[in-house]
Amino acid sequence: MGVREKARILVVDDDIDILQSLKEILETKGYDVEVAESAQKGLELAKKRFFNLAILGIKLPDMEGTELLAKIHKEKPQMMKVMLTGYPSLDNAVQALNLGADAYLMKPVNPEELLKVVEEKLKEQLEAESMTEEKVAEWIERRIQRLEQQK
Repeated sequence: MGVREKARILVVDDDIDILQSLKEILETKGYDVEVAESAQKGLELAKKRFFNLAILGIKLPDMEGTELLAKIHKEKPQMMKVMLTGYPSLDNAVQALNLGADAYLMKPVNPEELLKVVEEKLKEQLEAESMTEEKVAEWIERRIQRLEQQK
């Protein structure tokens, strides 16, 4: 992230130990982390605040993680979304990717792999934003040129 403010990450999982360990791992790297033990609380946080990235458990007490993923994706399409599962299956993976997941991690999470995936996804998000900014700048430049030619 460097110059801009530190990335904000939302972690939603029903396992308090996992929430704590992911929060600690991510905070040691300077990320601003919020956690939620239920899909409902995660959704409320996502609606209230801006998060660069969300890590979502597949099995949640009040809703399937894939359902939460779909709702968050609809609400905040630009947010990077990483699914976290202790129940790996091809169906889960395919469904998660179809619903807008940007990556998929297995429990128990390897801290290096977690940080690598988070860094990659934040970099992709940054590149997508700068692409958009470049396109806007190009459009403005073309408009100015056109207006000057009309004088």
